Amino acid sequence: MSFEVHSPIHHDSLADVLERILDKGIVIAGDVSVSLVGIELLTIRLRLLIATVDKAKELGITWWEGDPSYSGRAHALEAENAALLERLERLETALAAREDAA
Repeated sequence: MSFEVHSPIHHDSLADVLERILDKGIVIAGDVSVSLVGIELLTIRLRLLIATVDKAKELGITWWEGDPSYSGRAHALEAENAALLERLERLETALAAREDAA
């Protein structure tokens, strides 16, 4: 007499699991707090969303669209910042010269 056992376990490939996670989205949240003698010294809050761009937009999450670090504006902003720092330095030098003359 022989018995055949069928396992209900379904083995998905890594690609299948990733596709499912990205399609549905997954949120990981956690807080870490460091205290000494009842005084909170450090708090780290972690909020991680793993999803496709389409799913994130569907959820109303679009922070990367306005962040210059993720767009072509980053280089332009760096150049503008350098020009403003140079202008500020010239103004401070001129102001210091006026104060010395007075």
